[in-house]
This record gives sequence, C-alpha cells and structure tokens, in this order.
Amino acid sequence: MAAPLSAHADSGIIRHAEGDFPISTAIEVPAAASTVYLSGMGAPVQDKSAPAKSLEAYGDTQTQTLASLKRIEEELKKLNLTMGDVVQMHIYMVADPRTKQLDFGGMMKAYTQYFGTAKQPNLPVRSAFAVAQLANPGWLIEIEVTAVRAPKK
Repeated sequence: MAAPLSAHADSGIIRHAEGDFPISTAIEVPAAASTVYLSGMGAPVQDKSAPAKSLEAYGDTQTQTLASLKRIEEELKKLNLTMGDVVQMHIYMVADPRTKQLDFGGMMKAYTQYFGTAKQPNLPVRSAFAVAQLANPGWLIEIEVTAVRAPKK
C-alpha cells in the first residue's frame, strides 16, 4: 500500500497516493463515517443565446468541467460538506464532436482548480470514462461523486 498522502486525525480518513498525479490511489474511511452519494451532474447552460442542448450552450470540456464541479460544490455545501470531503469521483466524458477527441487536458485544468490545491489538498480516488453519449447532447462531461461525513467525536 502506498504511503499516506494525508491522514486527518480529526476525521479518521486516510488518503494514499503514489506519484505526482492529482488523485488518491486508495482512501480508508472509518466505519462510523456517513457516506453521501451525489447524482451525476453536468454543466448548466453557459450561453443562453445559443441553441438549446447544443455544445455552444454549454461550452468546451474545460468550461463544462468547471461548471459541473461548481454545481457539485454547491450541492455539497447544502449538506454541510465541502470538496475536501469527496472520496470518490467518476467522470464520464464524450469526445468533442469538432475534434473527435476527448479533451482530458481540459478536464484536468478544471479539476486541478478544485483538487490538490493549497486551499483544498484532499484528493479523491477517481476514474475517467469515455462514453458514446450523455443524456444531454450538449454535454461533454458528467461527474458523480461520493463524499464522506466524518464521525463526530
């Protein structure tokens, strides 16, 4: 097992990482913690003047990732949680129809604004999947997360 990246004595959650990639390789959660599953979220419309459910309405992968993570952050806040409480993330990505490529780099530019920063160093375990399509034809990305509420002491 990798050496712990961070262990928070107050929460009991231990995050393990190997290398420099900004994800945890494993996370240990204490038995008394509460698990919170958030449904997958895509970006809200960024350009209301663009055609409905179009790529132009939602933006490129980086823009959509930032907007999706902001929505997730807002939902977590309603539950008195933060992005630092996220322990698992699944990212579903569609190739940009203009380039026929996944924009993994654009996703990572947005992701690293929320995870692995000095302000928020906690890294989730994460998987990124290429999928044929998402429910909204304008989406290039949909993100679902699992967060943990540490047991009260």
